[in-house]
Amino acid sequence: MAAKSPILGPIQNPNLPNSPNSTASPFLTRISMATDATPKFQNPDFRPVPQPPDFNPELSVSDHDGLRFWQFMIAGSIAGSIEHMAMFPVDTVKTHMQALGSCPIKSVGVRQALRSILKSEGPAGLYRGIAAMGLGAGPAHAVYFSVYEVCKKFFSGGNPNNPTAHAVSGVCATVASDAVLTPMDMVKQRLQLSNNHYAGLWDCVKRVLREEGLGAFYASYRTTVLMNAPFTAVHFATYEAAKRALTEISPDSASDERWVAHATAGAVAGALAAAVTTPLDVVKTQLQCQGVCGCDRYQSGSIRDVIRTIVEKDGYRGLLRGWVPRMLFHAPAAAICWSTYEASKTFFQNLNDTRKSGTVT
Repeated sequence: MAAKSPILGPIQNPNLPNSPNSTASPFLTRISMATDATPKFQNPDFRPVPQPPDFNPELSVSDHDGLRFWQFMIAGSIAGSIEHMAMFPVDTVKTHMQALGSCPIKSVGVRQALRSILKSEGPAGLYRGIAAMGLGAGPAHAVYFSVYEVCKKFFSGGNPNNPTAHAVSGVCATVASDAVLTPMDMVKQRLQLSNNHYAGLWDCVKRVLREEGLGAFYASYRTTVLMNAPFTAVHFATYEAAKRALTEISPDSASDERWVAHATAGAVAGALAAAVTTPLDVVKTQLQCQGVCGCDRYQSGSIRDVIRTIVEKDGYRGLLRGWVPRMLFHAPAAAICWSTYEASKTFFQNLNDTRKSGTVT
């Protein structure tokens, strides 16, 4: 007796769609044809490729360079930490040069500033405040690179060579990461100055919070964003363009010389971006070090007021104070950061590819 469906009516034989006695709908006909596969269509070469249990198609190679969001964060954290730790002494010299007022070390020359630091505190003086940077650099760069990669994919429109997308993505990344780094950067710069009267990192945090309030930790945030937005836009656009140009010079050996391309492109991008944004970096240092070691204190925190004070004391050249160590910092720092970041990405890409191939259980 034929089966009966309450919707489609009697079905004589759903497995014989061409039977004259069948009243099945075209939909069921197609299902029966698909399920009644004969051996000649059962080609083992068309079996689905097995995927690992945690495979997520939304984070495939075509979407995010084969990396998951947390892998971008780890790669960025490693790169940022290595960059700042390696170049910290140069940053200390730059901070001393930019901090105006009655500080013991007031110099416009790199050599003189370095000699003054070594004379007053010895080599250890070059690493004052490094703990604060260690606490801030890792999380900040994790946010920095992960936001950059996500925004780059979103804004690129499928064109990986879109310089506008790289610049806009860099701006978005710096706005997010500066919110994480600015408090620790302020603590770091205060500790870098000689005779700062702080016993250490946590003493500085507690005293600033008690004496100046939470706002002191973000006194320079607006200036930092205004400085880092153009810095990052120039940096990322230059880096992507330089990396592409260097890779195209010798495409046959691109994989062998990949780290050289990353390091060189990063150095060029870091130096150019640092030179362009030095005046705002001087303003940022002034705001973060105000009231410490005799440095001026600003009532309004206005960028215009800080610039006017600097020009009155030291002329317009004061806005370029520390540009040499700033470039000496950012060129190798960017080279270290980008090469480390790309190496970490390559590690995770190989790890993910290995897991997808099923060689890792």
